[in-house]
Amino acid sequence: MTVDGSAVAGPVDGFAERVTARVNDGARFCGLFGSAESDGTRLVAVVAVDGSLEIEAVVVPDHTPRFPSLTPTLAAAAWYEREIHDLFGLEADGHGRLDPLVLPLAPGSTRPRPGSGKPLDPVEVDLSPLPVHLRGEGVFTIPYGPVRSGVFESIEYLVETPGEDIPHLRTRVFYKHRGVEIRFEGMSVADGVLLAERSEGVASVAHAIAFCEAIERLAGVEIPSAAGLVRVIHAELERVANHLDSVIRHTEAAGQAVAYARLSLHKERVQRLRGRLCGSRFGRGVVVPGGVAGPLGPDAGQLFAALDEIEPAIRADLRLLMTTPSFLDRLRGTGVVPADLACRYAAVGPVGRGSGQMEDVRFARPYAAYGRLGHQLLEPKGDGDALGRQRVRNDEITGAFHLIRQANDRLSEEAHDGHAWGVPVGPVSGEALGWAEAPQGEVLYLVRVEDGRLVRVKPRSASFHNLALFHAAFPEDILTDFAFIEASFGLSIAGVSS
Repeated sequence: MTVDGSAVAGPVDGFAERVTARVNDGARFCGLFGSAESDGTRLVAVVAVDGSLEIEAVVVPDHTPRFPSLTPTLAAAAWYEREIHDLFGLEADGHGRLDPLVLPLAPGSTRPRPGSGKPLDPVEVDLSPLPVHLRGEGVFTIPYGPVRSGVFESIEYLVETPGEDIPHLRTRVFYKHRGVEIRFEGMSVADGVLLAERSEGVASVAHAIAFCEAIERLAGVEIPSAAGLVRVIHAELERVANHLDSVIRHTEAAGQAVAYARLSLHKERVQRLRGRLCGSRFGRGVVVPGGVAGPLGPDAGQLFAALDEIEPAIRADLRLLMTTPSFLDRLRGTGVVPADLACRYAAVGPVGRGSGQMEDVRFARPYAAYGRLGHQLLEPKGDGDALGRQRVRNDEITGAFHLIRQANDRLSEEAHDGHAWGVPVGPVSGEALGWAEAPQGEVLYLVRVEDGRLVRVKPRSASFHNLALFHAAFPEDILTDFAFIEASFGLSIAGVSS
């Protein structure tokens, strides 16, 4: 089933085999989502194939809340099945380890069941320590987080170690759970985009685009050319800011004080430019269903001048940093994600591209104005280590500035009228998928609407998809490498446990 319209549910028996067969035939596994139905729980598996998305759906009846696990054959499904267990109470037969992930509920608590439209009962969270995984002489567990020094999102890493090596790592991400999926229910489409922007704050533009793409697909409208160009400009500025943040964290961990200060300054200049263009340092309020809220702000005429100052300074400092042996030594060979492992977990974004997974949905499934701005796919960098992921980000910063300039050139060339920034989107009904390439990778939105009101919205961030792979990056590393591996993944925990 393609992305337009609701997928017809097939039989539960054979569900895992059907999804696995698609992946074995060359499709990429994108996610597994749940939604409450009147007679059970609907599961939707999404795969990418030949520049499109396809859906395999089943309804698991309430009287038999179990389904065959995809995890034994599709490692990338493991966290999705844990999330479904937390939110809907479904057992994935064969999963093996359904530890709480986004919502560890105390016994007897009612599951939220997003999509039911029912008020959420108060829940009691179970904060019991996780059981020990490793045993042996000298083995101990370090609970790292959820509160750490510095400005970090709340996440707890449970490091099990005999001293320096990290043979086993688990994460507890539920501290950032806000019930965003439930909050969408009953909202108007116009209000829904405001919540989408706040689902993962550092990727506000990407989430807004993915949400609005789904709505526009349902409405059968195409946004104006100028609106698509404005979306590209804001999305690429968001990419630059996020990639700079990743390298800033690298320099902080490596003690590169000068590089840390200079790159922090560059990020702040990018954020201030974003604020001048739209009134928000995070690009909020720009993307609306049917287009954008309006033209670039009053400083739009100075965009090229600002880029002429910011871009050369960033490139010069990155060039110096990437020729500093003491910096490169900390990243080279650190946090290696082999290509075959990245493929099994269907890694996306810089994490995937640093290990040879080359799909970028800006160009594989073009949206906004990307289809008119030229192909920007990059070659793999490195051997799947933190250095390779950093090189991918450096190249994407260069590519982002190139795309911004192209989009701004075309925007200045095109004549605009009062309808250049958006088209009307009336009350819609149905279900559709929307997507965008956030700085962290592919963002997906599964949106169901009835008469203009949101019934079910499932955002899936790249951070959620990639963090399931995080533990696998440590077998050859030690505790002092932790900060570099974490920074190289560039994840947002709010996007993991929204």
